[in-house]
Amino acid sequence: MSYCVNCGVELDPSLTRCPLCNTPVINPNEMEPNLLPPFPYPQKRGQVDAVKRTDLALLISVVLIGTALTCGLLNLFIYRFGHWSFYVIGACAVLWIFCIPMLLYSRLSIYLSILLDALASALYIGIIAYDLPDSTWYIGLFVPVLLLALALLLAFVYTVRKICRSILSTATAFVIVCGLFCVGLELLIRRFFDARLYITWSSIVLSCCTIIAAALITVTVRSRLREAVRRRMHL
Repeated sequence: MSYCVNCGVELDPSLTRCPLCNTPVINPNEMEPNLLPPFPYPQKRGQVDAVKRTDLALLISVVLIGTALTCGLLNLFIYRFGHWSFYVIGACAVLWIFCIPMLLYSRLSIYLSILLDALASALYIGIIAYDLPDSTWYIGLFVPVLLLALALLLAFVYTVRKICRSILSTATAFVIVCGLFCVGLELLIRRFFDARLYITWSSIVLSCCTIIAAALITVTVRSRLREAVRRRMHL
C-alpha cells in the first residue's frame, strides 16, 4: 500500500500520478543511482588521530609540576601551618614516576617499572614519616612490608611470564601469593609490636588460599575438568 508524498491520498499500485494533486508517483527502488537524493549522513567513517605518547607525557608533567610548585609556594608564603604541601608534592612525584616512564619508554622492563613504583611509594611514605613526630614505624614496619610485597610481586610476575600458560594457573599463583603475603604481613607486625613471631588471623587466610589453590591445581591438571570450566566460563 502506497500513499502520495504530497497530499497523502491512498494510491493504486498501477497509478503513475496522484489522481488528486497530479504529483508523480516515484518508486525509489526503480530510480537510477545518480538520481537518488544525497544521503543525509556521511557514509565515510572518520578516525581521530591518537595522541602521541610524548605529548601526553609532557602534558602530565606540566600538570604535576605546576601542582607541586603551586602548593609549595602557597605553603611557603600564605598557608604556613605545618608541611601540608609535602603530601601534595610527594603524591605528584609518585604519579609522575608511575605514569611517565611507561609513556616515554614503551619497551621498559616490567621488573624495572615495578622497582620504580616501589621506590616512589617509599619516597611518598617517607615524606609522611618525616612530617610526623614518631617515624620509627617507617624503618621498622613499612620498609619490611614494602620489601615483602615487592619480592612477592616480582615472583608473581616472573611466574606468570615464564611458567603460567592459562588463566587458571595464573589464578593459582595469585592465590598463593596472597596467602604468603598475609602470613608475612602478620609476622612483620608481630615483630614490630610484640617482638614475637606467631600467626593468628593469617593462618585462616592461608588455609583458605591453600584450599583454593589445591582446587585450581586439580582443575588445571585434569583435562576434562579444565575443559568443562573453560566451556562454562568462556575462557
